[in-house]
Amino acid sequence: MTMFAHLPKAYQEVIDFIAAGTSPVRLVAFQASAETKARVGELLHKEKTTGLAADEKSELEHYLQLEHIMRLAKVRARHHLTHE
Repeated sequence: MTMFAHLPKAYQEVIDFIAAGTSPVRLVAFQASAETKARVGELLHKEKTTGLAADEKSELEHYLQLEHIMRLAKVRARHHLTHE
């Protein structure tokens, strides 16, 4: 895991999830950790109230991209589950 230590926690979670192997059922059930959810919540709150620094804005954009990818993957997984 040390080679990924520089990555945000959300990236590490997704990488670990993918690397461990998965199934459509596990993919649909995947949830970000409470720590990641809290960090995204903090960034969203700060964005709406005081604004974000450039690095925080980049971090939030990365989280949102990961969320989008996971939502698309979950839609595809649900499709596989209902059409097997």
